[in-house]
Amino acid sequence: MLAALLGAPLLAAGGLTGCSSGPTTAPTREGPVELSVFWWGGPERAKLTEQALRLYSERNPRVSFRVTWQGLDGYYGRLATQAGGGNVPDLIQLDDSVLTEYAEREIILDLTDHVADNRLDLRNLPEGLARYGQVEGRTMAVAAGQTAAAVIFNRDLLRDLRISEPRAEMTWEEYVDWAEQVTDASRGRVAGTMDPSGDYRALWLWLRGQGGEFYRGRQLAFGVDELIGWLELWRRARAGRATPSAALVEQADSGEPARQLVVSGLTAASFAWSHQLPELQRLTRAELGLTAFPGSLTSQWPRASMYWAVFRGSRDPETATDVINFLTTDVAAGAALGHERGLTPSQAVRRAIEGSITDPGQRRAKALGELLGSSPGSAPPPPPTGHARVRSLLVAAAESVRSGDSDIRAAASRFLAQANAALTS
Repeated sequence: MLAALLGAPLLAAGGLTGCSSGPTTAPTREGPVELSVFWWGGPERAKLTEQALRLYSERNPRVSFRVTWQGLDGYYGRLATQAGGGNVPDLIQLDDSVLTEYAEREIILDLTDHVADNRLDLRNLPEGLARYGQVEGRTMAVAAGQTAAAVIFNRDLLRDLRISEPRAEMTWEEYVDWAEQVTDASRGRVAGTMDPSGDYRALWLWLRGQGGEFYRGRQLAFGVDELIGWLELWRRARAGRATPSAALVEQADSGEPARQLVVSGLTAASFAWSHQLPELQRLTRAELGLTAFPGSLTSQWPRASMYWAVFRGSRDPETATDVINFLTTDVAAGAALGHERGLTPSQAVRRAIEGSITDPGQRRAKALGELLGSSPGSAPPPPPTGHARVRSLLVAAAESVRSGDSDIRAAASRFLAQANAALTS
């Protein structure tokens, strides 16, 4: 994929005039400008994004957009195919699994100069959220939304079982005990929780809760003993029937919303991103709630759900960057987009559109964001190149333990060796 992307022509970026909540500056090129935009998501995201882009065109009549979108599965492969055909989008949606790699390989445009003079105005973003788009001190992308790792739970089921809802700042051990109570109360019909032993988000927050970290530079920041402790926690949870069978967990390990066990009714709770709550709610008739991951709230940080980035070979990088500024800082754009990609990144825009957010799921996700915002931890750098491979290796290690193919120490040692090799290759 990266070879295909790097084969596309690379153009130097020039200046840009930015926008705030007023009209945007016209594109610097003479004549009509058509920008291609590519993102992943569902029909609701597409509808809202196209609505916001139409607002930009109304203020800049010479600018039009050619949009493409699809589900996350296969998204990066399609981006590579477009690159191979010389049809790379000007504006692309990325996540933190590839941000550092795309920055280091100069696939995306360095936006630092535009931020320095506020032509790309990030002053109203939470400091940690703005910093989470930086690679080695350079702003390479801008958060399209702010999210948090969340426990999504089935409120209707818990009411029927007369079990209290999970709460913020439970310890991990308390959460496992709660899940065992759910399984017992349902007489084994429903397991209490998804098994997150292969979920990098859960491991990362568990490590931070103990004063650790997931990465240190280009290496893992934890060792075999820490990983054994994490895997042992979930071995005990399985022994207490807090989690479902290994086969069911593996179905949900992909992270696809439709496969979440809380949606299919096989668990009372799953682990997801807070901004996914509205989509998950549309997939079930049960009322869903959400709360923070177990552990201290300071383990979390203002986290980008996804980013907007400009392809370095864009035909009009100045206008593409201006569009990011519009999507990030303009009140009308914020009202159109809502919190579908997570909380609107600009805090000023959040306040301005407060009354326009009517979707119950978005409002509940916003409430969690405000709770976490009262005590955020320090934001780490975005994950290093190789993070996507590390995530896959952790899933494989957890699955090998759940299936009985490996004991915990062997799986942990193998993961550490393979993950560090992936980070340095």
